[in-house]
Amino acid sequence: MKKNVLKATVLGALALISVHASADTFDVQVAGGVADHGVRKTDLGVVWDPGLSWWPIGDWHFAMVAEAHAAYWEVRESQAVNPAIWEFGVTPVFRFIRSSGWFRPYVEAGVGVRMLSHVRETQDRTLSSSFQFADMVGIGAQFGAHQHYLAGVRFQHLSNAGLEHPNPGINFSEIYFQYNF
Repeated sequence: MKKNVLKATVLGALALISVHASADTFDVQVAGGVADHGVRKTDLGVVWDPGLSWWPIGDWHFAMVAEAHAAYWEVRESQAVNPAIWEFGVTPVFRFIRSSGWFRPYVEAGVGVRMLSHVRETQDRTLSSSFQFADMVGIGAQFGAHQHYLAGVRFQHLSNAGLEHPNPGINFSEIYFQYNF
């Protein structure tokens, strides 16, 4: 029942959106972050920008990009069972961004999926499943004469949404930089 309502909502929203398409671009993103329990994260992302924009509000509009990530976690606790964990996943990201100008601030949010190479950080801490959901909120800006640069900060939460127990999740604070080709 919930899945049918979600599908109908998404299809209805897509049907109502008036899309202005421009050329697709593929961009590169580099991020670094910290999390609970001494975990450091280095992240490399590829961003697909299909040029979607809708619902203009004054000099602002909504946009969507798709991100694919490969990240390396360094678990720095002395009792680390797996001091190196790899994370792979994808996330659609929705932004509310200023439409013009050299400096274009935005707010963003997205929910994606991730796969982890290991689930146990220490003897006392495990994420229970390799499959994780990754929800994120952030702020940033796109800038430059040709809008080739982005920089931002994000808060990201990974958890398996209760599919397996225990489900402690992990929270990352990240800084990222992106180059648009």
